[in-house]
Amino acid sequence: MTDYSDKDHHEDVKILHGMGYAQELSRSMSKFSNFAISFSIICILSGGINSFAQAISSVGGAGAGIGWIVGCIISGMFALSMAQIASAFPTAGGLYHWGSILGNRFWGWLTAWLNLLGLITVLGAINIGTAYFFAGTFGSMFGFTGTDWQIVGFVAVITIIQAIFNHIGIKATTFLTDISGYIIFATTAVLVLACLYFAPAIDISRLWTFTNYSGEAGGNVFPQSDSIGYLFLLSLLLPVYTITGYDASAHTSEETKNAAHSVPRGIVSAVFWSSIVGWIMISAITLAIPDMNAAAAQGWGMFFGTMDAIMPAGLKMALYFFILIAQLLCGLATVTSASRMLFAFSRDDGVPVFSKALAAVSPKYRTPVNAIWTATVLCILYVVLALSIKVAGTSIYVIVVNSTLVFLFLSFTIPLVAAMLNYGGPKWPQPGPWAMSAGLYKLVTVLSVVGMGIILFIAVAPPNERVLYVVLGFIAIALVLWVLVENRRFEGPPTGERIAARKSAIAAAEAAVGERT
Repeated sequence: MTDYSDKDHHEDVKILHGMGYAQELSRSMSKFSNFAISFSIICILSGGINSFAQAISSVGGAGAGIGWIVGCIISGMFALSMAQIASAFPTAGGLYHWGSILGNRFWGWLTAWLNLLGLITVLGAINIGTAYFFAGTFGSMFGFTGTDWQIVGFVAVITIIQAIFNHIGIKATTFLTDISGYIIFATTAVLVLACLYFAPAIDISRLWTFTNYSGEAGGNVFPQSDSIGYLFLLSLLLPVYTITGYDASAHTSEETKNAAHSVPRGIVSAVFWSSIVGWIMISAITLAIPDMNAAAAQGWGMFFGTMDAIMPAGLKMALYFFILIAQLLCGLATVTSASRMLFAFSRDDGVPVFSKALAAVSPKYRTPVNAIWTATVLCILYVVLALSIKVAGTSIYVIVVNSTLVFLFLSFTIPLVAAMLNYGGPKWPQPGPWAMSAGLYKLVTVLSVVGMGIILFIAVAPPNERVLYVVLGFIAIALVLWVLVENRRFEGPPTGERIAARKSAIAAAEAAVGERT
């Protein structure tokens, strides 16, 4: 498309300069690409399939038919509230900036670390899920049985490959994530039609039928409980984990054309289409299960058990291949998101000692190469750590997923609350070009906070109580570091006179990467 003029580019850069930053990254992402990068990270063919057992092994078919809808509504509230802010403050590392500008230095600093931890752990969760999926589909061809250290090795290899594509430029990344969007839509369509066609029988009532499959009846995905209400809340882990990662649209704001318009639309569109298409897919798989009791007893393997039972071998393997490709591209997009967050925080000296190196942008590729490789190494180290401290009987995947939920959604909640409290005030006098009414925006944000309470509860529910201890421990350490060190050192994003003082530095940074202004 050629509808992005020099005037449009100048306006994007002017907004960025007004926030005190140089246009160092390459602004080449279209509106569709901004949507596609969030859609690729959400990737219903990744979380929706790898975590499918969490819907059924709680309350049966209702976990898919009803639980998916409820969970997507929770994620949707976060997405709408986030989109409103992203339109007004379209910068890389958006959440960190929102927390700082609309709250204060501490809230921004805490948001940055929570979001970084969330992005590193979600990258680990995605690639661990991909490793398990590979083990269950093509692993036998390569002697890959899915032992813990095989999983770690697989994660290391694919994360490095994902980093290489990110290193060589945003155009390479967006080319692949654009393709990923089409792969997700097409593969899901074929999967849905195949499930419905080959299903032994179609019983629509499954989608609203509650059955207690906790404990051994559900393959011990969840511990035994007699409370259907509690188990229904646990079923929300599937949609809430799957429908996340849409902050990628905000993190790539500085690489997106017409960012104030495109980014909020990318966030909302990615969540909307993932929710709708994901519900159709999850429901079709549920309806295709030959025997619900037998499938639930398979636990984490129930998706593969269903496909083996109903699907012709050739079609099944073809679907597995494209699902695997989508999952690999999901991880690739997550490396993009994590590296942009790390880059944005570092250019404000958020990472002691290493900030200058992590904020460096390659003049050749116009990407934050050091931030990309640092995020990659941190992901691999985190997966090794999760392996070494895992609780007996609990998979690495579950530990990483639950950690991801808490860190990510806490990092979402802090700036959203700060924004709501300051909407219409001196810190945020005018909304961006994409905006809901003030009343609707505040209602959506309040509902997001309620949703955060639900997410925190289900993420630390037994047998994952240790996740709460990890979060509380991190917050305690963060408070100590802030009081003793960072409160004196960290200045936060530039404001007021500091923005004006950076004029020459901005010009020098743009000249270094060959930016045309």
